[in-house]
Amino acid sequence: MEVEKSKKNKQSGYFSWLACCTKSPPISSSTSSPPSPEVEFPEKDSMVLLPISKITKRKPAGWKAMPYVLGNETFERLATFGLMGNFMIFLLTKFNMEQASAANVLNIWFGVTNFAPLIGAFISDAYVGRFWTIGVASFASLVGMGTLTLIAWKPELHPPPCTQQQLPGCQGPTTPQLCVLFLALGFLSIATGGIRPCSLPFGVDQFDATTDEGRKGINSFFNWYYTTFTVVLILALTVVVYIQDSVSWVLGFGIPAAFMLGSILLFFFGTRLYVYVKPEGSVFSGIAQAVVSAYKKRKVKFPAVVEGEVPAAFGVLYDPPLKGTIVTKLPLTNQYRCLNKAAIALDGEVNPDGSRVNPWTLCSIQQIEEVKCLIKVMPVWASGIVCFTAIVQQGTFTVSQALKMDRHLGPKFEIPPGTVIVISMITLGLWVPLYDWVLVPAFRRITGHEGGITLLQRIGTGIVFSVLSMAVAGVVEKKRRDSALSHGGGPISVMWLAPQLILLGFCEAFNIIGQIEFYYKEFPENMSSVANALFFCTFSLASYLSSFIVTIVHRVTGGGGRPNWLTNDINAGRVDYFYYVIAGMGVVNFVYFLIVARKYNYKVRAHFGEEKSQFDDELDAVKQ
Repeated sequence: MEVEKSKKNKQSGYFSWLACCTKSPPISSSTSSPPSPEVEFPEKDSMVLLPISKITKRKPAGWKAMPYVLGNETFERLATFGLMGNFMIFLLTKFNMEQASAANVLNIWFGVTNFAPLIGAFISDAYVGRFWTIGVASFASLVGMGTLTLIAWKPELHPPPCTQQQLPGCQGPTTPQLCVLFLALGFLSIATGGIRPCSLPFGVDQFDATTDEGRKGINSFFNWYYTTFTVVLILALTVVVYIQDSVSWVLGFGIPAAFMLGSILLFFFGTRLYVYVKPEGSVFSGIAQAVVSAYKKRKVKFPAVVEGEVPAAFGVLYDPPLKGTIVTKLPLTNQYRCLNKAAIALDGEVNPDGSRVNPWTLCSIQQIEEVKCLIKVMPVWASGIVCFTAIVQQGTFTVSQALKMDRHLGPKFEIPPGTVIVISMITLGLWVPLYDWVLVPAFRRITGHEGGITLLQRIGTGIVFSVLSMAVAGVVEKKRRDSALSHGGGPISVMWLAPQLILLGFCEAFNIIGQIEFYYKEFPENMSSVANALFFCTFSLASYLSSFIVTIVHRVTGGGGRPNWLTNDINAGRVDYFYYVIAGMGVVNFVYFLIVARKYNYKVRAHFGEEKSQFDDELDAVKQ
């Protein structure tokens, strides 16, 4: 009798009756009413957050390991952002490229670099683990920065110098020179793909999340992580860029390369302190399995459920308990109901111990709901591509504008062109705490919403600022061009670029931080790698879209003796029209976002007595 009871309890833990999926799906949002009382939620006991099970016997070193982890991440960002901030000038002045070609090289490299973390996260989670992913990527960064230093140092690796008078007839880069340049950029993309998705989780691994001291350490680590990120960004856009522009490109590339060498040594010095979590498989595999299983069972019909009767074993949904994880269990919904078929357990698909015979023919309800989370956010994610297209212009044509403007601060000091984009970073750094400490409490009293405004409202506000920034950029560029072409006129001050950069800072504060929080809130905890990947992919596709627009504009404008809008001589072109094109695309994108946001339903908080997850703590760190 006891055996039968035990067996029955065990069986009920593995399956969820089909009756759950025949009722209305639970909906949750800031404005919707509570779920209908007809909805059957999983039992409370099946939704308890369990501690992380780490595959190691070593006690986490906590803060003792942080100098090695943060040092590696800091120097990698110093190298990458020091290059990105001024690379447009390097291509224009050192490689004698045309403006449109240089912008396309930069946009394509940005795209590859921001797509690489998706691959790096998969390799790390599924095969080699975070430590070796970071280690190999660090060596790739050193090789990339070393190659760029050689390019700037050796005359045979770049075109001969060109004066302003020779500009129309300057000798461009040869094919071998471009190959060496692209090789260096490729190594830097590999470095970014390995370090960025792994450094933050690897740092969290060094704390014991099951203790109060460990959880406090994780919170502080997030604070330090984002603080060092901001400091490095400002240093890269000021000190490093100044050395490159005013002292020497060799020194400007060599210093970050030397720092990268030091960071590698520092990182491997900490090997005796680190906690190593073995790869346990990527969430991307689970997503693929759910899609494949649903397709294979597309012709399987849900069995009828007779009221008051328990359905037969055929047709029950596979719903095993979550073990050894902090993942919140998601309730079954009817949205994208065709995917639910992947969880129908047919004869012979479940072993006696409750495990699956083949993960490509049967998936759990959790896997299915994770796929639904991904599908649900994709329309919102797509709206970020055009918005980010405005942001990436900071590193291309904004720098070209600054190159032709008066950059003097006093009689002797001249601001490097690549440094002007630090204005948007300063705006971001000043606005976020003001917004969090002053405006959110004020909005909260008006709206009653915990965040002052909803996440979708925050993302939409960022889109509005992206449109305004491009419109202002067009007006400023027209004034700059008219002044440069007028008789007796001269270059206007580079501070005229401040309004468009300040607006882009607001755009980042609302849209970027809003997107990060949106992904982390809407995805279960084990999909944080997907959240990171989506964010970086937005920048990647925005860079590709920018490159596509530049190519089209470069080919179809001009003619009849007139240069195209993006001709090499910015004073002869019409970059202001280019900005207006992006602003117009932004208006269309905003209308699309309003339609998508109106139909969106926020994720159900399925577990009772919900506690704050580590990702909520991370987001608090971002705001602080």
